Amino acid sequence: MSKGAHSGHRSIYDTNPLHLPFVPLCGPIRHFPRGSPLMTPSVSWPQNDAFDPRSLRETVLAMARAGNTGHVGCAFSIVEIMAVLYRSFVRYPGGDPRHPDRDYLVLSKGHGVMAQYACMRELGWLNDKEHIERYFGDGSDLMGLSDSRTPGLEVSSGSLGHGFSVGVGIAEGLRRRGTDQRVFAIVGDGELNEGPIWEGMLFASHNKLSNLMMIVDANGFQAMGRTDDVMELGSIRQKLESFGFETADVDGHDQGALETAIRTLIASNSPRPKALVAKTIKGKGVPFMEHDNQWHYRHLSAQDYEASIEALRAEVAL
Repeated sequence: MSKGAHSGHRSIYDTNPLHLPFVPLCGPIRHFPRGSPLMTPSVSWPQNDAFDPRSLRETVLAMARAGNTGHVGCAFSIVEIMAVLYRSFVRYPGGDPRHPDRDYLVLSKGHGVMAQYACMRELGWLNDKEHIERYFGDGSDLMGLSDSRTPGLEVSSGSLGHGFSVGVGIAEGLRRRGTDQRVFAIVGDGELNEGPIWEGMLFASHNKLSNLMMIVDANGFQAMGRTDDVMELGSIRQKLESFGFETADVDGHDQGALETAIRTLIASNSPRPKALVAKTIKGKGVPFMEHDNQWHYRHLSAQDYEASIEALRAEVAL
């Protein structure tokens, strides 16, 4: 790191109220004080209803096209989950993504981060010129995986299984402090192949972390194929319940059902940690992407982009 890289900035622990371990993955630690482009509200695109799924998917497509990057399908499968969480449940006092009294939205399946970036744009934490149009380019502030150096992203994930365990640790810290803050952790069904997920669940159940909610994006695919072909999981709900989680199933693209299920789990008097198994479709919203695992990796050509936008708008028009 170059000399004076932190000049004029606070310690990382000033923006890390739980004093969690901070391990940068690469390069110097970047800070985003208020007034920097990251905190400038987006003004160049028309604003639709807050967290409208079609608008969020269009933002994901714009980023993927600008950055010539993949991971569209796995971002699309969590759009409604993200929309409902940001719209109705995750609290940011004063709209501050680093507020010490905030709730924590942990994206353990970090390769779906473009869905979270799209929501952060809706919140005014990202803008089009500096972030959407420059995504994944030279000098871009945003990584292709969740990176905790960006305000609004709580963990550096993408090394699957680890983000959830960090979320469990955050929930334990909040429990010890006696706050009413919550941790929502989104994991992929393929990510359940990883041992740290189950270790974290054992810890959460043993310590009665009722402030923790795991949301499984059960889209049936992972990087190398269908989840059941790579490592069959059987009933995810039954497994989570056997680990002591109060668990429900839901259609992961039905926003009303998602809101009801999340609200019901939060209202429960049970001391157990919570879990929601959300049945989703990889590539949801663009018919030629749905259930097609090549869109985990495939980059958008100009023709792909135009066809995807047209498909999204046609679906809304029906």
